[in-house]
Parts: sequence; C-alpha cells; structure tokens
Amino acid sequence: MTDSGRLVGYLPANQVGRLASMRTDEDSWDINTGVGSTALFVAAARALGGRAHDAPATDPFAELFVSAAGGEWADLLAGRVPDHPLLTPDFGAQFQQHQLARTRYFDDYLRTAVTSGIRQIVILAAGLDSRAYRLPWPDGVTVYELDRPSVLEFKHRTLTSAGKQPLADRREVAVDLRGDWPNALRGRGFDAAQPTAWLIEGLLIYLTPAAQDQLFDALNTLSASGSRAAIEQMDPLPADTAAALAADDTAGAEWVRLIYNEPRDEATAWFAERGWTGERISLPAYIRALGSVPVGDDEHRQSLIDLVTVVKS
Repeated sequence: MTDSGRLVGYLPANQVGRLASMRTDEDSWDINTGVGSTALFVAAARALGGRAHDAPATDPFAELFVSAAGGEWADLLAGRVPDHPLLTPDFGAQFQQHQLARTRYFDDYLRTAVTSGIRQIVILAAGLDSRAYRLPWPDGVTVYELDRPSVLEFKHRTLTSAGKQPLADRREVAVDLRGDWPNALRGRGFDAAQPTAWLIEGLLIYLTPAAQDQLFDALNTLSASGSRAAIEQMDPLPADTAAALAADDTAGAEWVRLIYNEPRDEATAWFAERGWTGERISLPAYIRALGSVPVGDDEHRQSLIDLVTVVKS
C-alpha cells in the first residue's frame, strides 16, 4: 500500500479526515476510509506512472478505479491538480517508481507460477488488484480475491460498468483477514491439496506481528507441496522517524495510526524454518535490476522494503 509515513499527508483533502482514528482489533473501512483508502492512492500512482513510455509495468484498470472514485481523484488524472504530491519530482516520482516496480515483480511471479503448472492463485487483501482481468492466464486458472465486502463491491461495480470481464475464473471471497478466512476460502472452492500461488502485496505492515504469524501459519497449512508465495515486507520505521511523524502537524501522523510499526518475523526466514526455500531482494536492488535507478532522495526509505518469493518443498 505504501512505503512511507508520508502517504496520508499526501491524500486528497477530502480523504485525510477519514483516516483519523487509531487502529483497533474491530476497526472497519471501505474504499474511501481507513486502510481501504490507501488502495486508491496506490492505484493513482500506478495510473500516472504507467503513462511513461518506458514504464516497467502498466495497469490500465488503475485509471478506471481512480476515475470511478470521482472528486479529487478523478481531477488528479485529468491534470486538474498540478500541485498534487504524486506529481512532484521527489516524492511523487519515487512513489510511482515503487508501485510500478512491485507491480512488475508480482506480475512476473504469477506468470512463472502458472508456467510451472499452478492453477490456483490467492490474492490476500486484494484491494484494487486487477490481475485477474489483465494477465494472460492459461485455461483452468482460478483467481481467489480476498478482501472486505465493500472493497470487492466497488471493484466489481467499476469493472462491470466498464464492460470488463476477467480472463480467469475469478472468485471473490468477501472476508476480513482478521476472521476465519481459510474456511471462507474453502467455501468458494479452494482445494488445499493442489499447489497454490499466494500473493501478499502491501498488507503486512497493517497487521500486528502476531496477526502476521497467524496468517503465515494458515497459509502454510493450506499449501500443498509446490506451492509458492510472493510477499512484500517492510521493516519498521526508525523510532525517531515514527516519533517525528506522530508529532507532525500534517496528516502524516494518521498513517502511523494505520500501521503496526513493530519488529516482526522476516518472511524468508519464517518460511525457511518450515521447509520452504526462497529469496528476497530489496526494492532499490530490484529497481536497478530492471535497468533503472532509484529516484529522489528517499532511497533509505525504499531500502526498508523487500520483495520475497518462497516455494514449499
């Protein structure tokens, strides 16, 4: 969802006040509030960054989502908000680069997974992910998308209104990941005896360390031999950075309230202890592997992010 505590400070003005409450175990959100609203900010970054002729990834559906949200989101894409932070040469360029790089990483991961024969894809906290609609899926692939009902409803309504159809057997699983999502997933036809490709993008920082481990435990239990998982993970913000954000007069403090900025198990090591093999790469290193150079003066913050792929023996 984001790679820095600056995100909320850069949300359109009509969204900022909606992020003000502290996270609780029972908090709720939709596409315009709380954690859900960050998906629109990220979709806007994908839409804007994907316009470049040399963009490492493109997501034409991102523009549909942002336009459907209306208001200042639609104004941004139409060029009516020239001073928007996503258009700045420092933060905006860096944030767009982050989103396009991780999009490319996970797109390539899924292409490799289905080439290996996997036919079950599970996207946790799917948000405004459009891969079921835009990747060239072979026959027999089922894509399960898990998220809150209101988020999935917004996506379905937007794409249906635009006449878009998924290119795989897409199955929505309307569930809060803090609940019994494994049972809900099985109820939609998921077969734990078959290998699965899991996708965990922009999620972990919004879970407590304990909830992250519970999610990993469930994923491990549901994964047959040959399954794989791709994960975006972020190290905690340094204490002084987090404290400065919390005391900031801007809305940067609100983003800190949405995350759990605590030490947590590193994903590659966690899965290795349970018989998975894997590798990780830092976001700046991956950007360079794509033939680009990290932009702006914020590479240190980008270096907090790793992209991980693990495979179950």
